[in-house]
Amino acid sequence: MGLIRTIIGPKSKYEKDIPYTYEAKIKIIKGEDECISFLADKICSLVEYLEDNSFDAKDVEIYEIFNQEETKLDINFCTSNEGEWLTCQELCESLRDYYPGRIDENGCIFEDRTSKVTGP
Repeated sequence: MGLIRTIIGPKSKYEKDIPYTYEAKIKIIKGEDECISFLADKICSLVEYLEDNSFDAKDVEIYEIFNQEETKLDINFCTSNEGEWLTCQELCESLRDYYPGRIDENGCIFEDRTSKVTGP
């Protein structure tokens, strides 16, 4: 990655019709508002992190962040019919129509982003 790209970040972060980043919110105590959250630039990295750290999908809400606005993502895009987290490849298939023209068999627009997950 060139010096300019290192300073200003991935090109896909400047696309207006895809999320800038993703946030997973997990309630600490059922019925309470307080939660912990994790942030990632790629949905696949976030879902993989949640799976690796044994977070149950039924306890998680995922949000797409667009220029300070957050939109709740339907968790069904990220889970199987049995409620298990999807693999990265399955997630790409699930989101292909949701992000039209952004994900195909050759890759996706999010590939220029880091796989790092931060939080809580």
